[in-house]
Amino acid sequence: MVSRWVVPDLTAVRAAHARLLAVIDGLTDAAARRPSLLPGWTVGHVLTHVARNADSFIWLAEGAAAGEVRDQYPGGFEQRQAEIEAGARRPAAELVDDVRATGERLEADFDGVTDWEAPVRTMLGEVPLRELLFRRVREVEIHTSDLDLEHTWEDWSEAFVDAQLDRLGPAGRRHVVAFLAGRADVPPRIFG
Repeated sequence: MVSRWVVPDLTAVRAAHARLLAVIDGLTDAAARRPSLLPGWTVGHVLTHVARNADSFIWLAEGAAAGEVRDQYPGGFEQRQAEIEAGARRPAAELVDDVRATGERLEADFDGVTDWEAPVRTMLGEVPLRELLFRRVREVEIHTSDLDLEHTWEDWSEAFVDAQLDRLGPAGRRHVVAFLAGRADVPPRIFG
């Protein structure tokens, strides 16, 4: 079975962005300082991460359009961490505006893509540009629930959950079922 996410689908990216923006609409400074579900990260850290992830995908898409294979974060993991720390303590309105603006810029860049097979280099290795569509949806879906703002994993879209499971392939799906049934000692590696 081939996932619908293999084919570029900007509609799914837009829908994930809209769900996130609905959750953070009216975010207060106090809520932005609260711990998220991610150890050591506040809501502000998670929102900054989501915005910087969009920037990194914009960087990759623009590189692909110019015929360049760029690193997602030219400064590596250290750059990624520094950018998150630098932005995490901003006022809530600034965090929300950043998430909204970077999401809109990413959608506009994705709108202009002419070669979805162009290679890009993520933190996990080289993939075709089309892979960023799924990775962005996954990033936004999961981190929206990580905010711990009355949106949980139970609110993930069915399309996202189906696509994530589809990407495992038959052996991976069997491993998930075996693990859930107590027949596999090691949980399957689902994300990567």
